[in-house]
Amino acid sequence: MTELTTGLQTIVYPVKDLDAAKATFRALFGEPAMDAPYYVGWRVAGQDVGLDPHGHAKGMTGPVGYWQVDDVKARLDELVAAGATVVAEPADVGGGKLIATLTDVDGNVIGLLQP
Repeated sequence: MTELTTGLQTIVYPVKDLDAAKATFRALFGEPAMDAPYYVGWRVAGQDVGLDPHGHAKGMTGPVGYWQVDDVKARLDELVAAGATVVAEPADVGGGKLIATLTDVDGNVIGLLQP
């Protein structure tokens, strides 16, 4: 069987105060690899950890883990067919990287990421 995902590669936290959150995560991880007004991110042990100051406005209620997949649209369609509900359709977040979010039948958030 082919791998459907290469693993949980990215975790994004919605934050209300980007500077305060950045200070906390800087104490944990050191200096961020990316520091922009719309996203701050670290590369930690092969994973990306990010802060999204617009996450709450997008409906994020807590951290979202993004599973890396080869084809975000195909995986999205398969998950919907299995009972998941789309929260956010695939969107380019820069450099051709696509993300989408869904909820499973219990309301748990699933993030998908296509590099």
